[in-house]
Amino acid sequence: MAQGRQYWLMKSEPEAFSIDDLARAPKQTTSWDGVRNYQARNFLRAMKVGDQVLFYHSNANPPSVVGIAEVVKGAYPDATQFNKRDTHYDPGSDPDQPCWDVVDIRFVRKFTASLPLDLLRGQVGLKGMELLRKGSRLSVQPVRGTEWDEIIRLVRAQADR
Repeated sequence: MAQGRQYWLMKSEPEAFSIDDLARAPKQTTSWDGVRNYQARNFLRAMKVGDQVLFYHSNANPPSVVGIAEVVKGAYPDATQFNKRDTHYDPGSDPDQPCWDVVDIRFVRKFTASLPLDLLRGQVGLKGMELLRKGSRLSVQPVRGTEWDEIIRLVRAQADR
């Protein structure tokens, strides 16, 4: 990806952790832990402070982009990989060479109207978006600048209704 600000999408099931949970978190900030897919982990490692994140509620009715967060701390080892009592424990992780990373994100805003997946699928400007690719299941994924701009345009159009 190009230098400068990058854009991302992070998926979370709202029952596990929602945009509202992020807004209520201390300092409206949390570490994005529990990622256990190497490609998604590599995307976390590529994130830089200031990068913008679309917050996506997956396994929701309907699944939707619901807000924006910002990366406030770059990748560092995910402590849950070493905690035997944590659901994200990974017995194969070595503290000297951790497998899994987290980033810290901060709440920026919740959209007044969410952008459902079906609405996104109907947008010509989002045709190549990773989220809309058949079979795409990554919980962390890149978003092109043009796709980000299209999402923001849709947010403004929804707010004008």
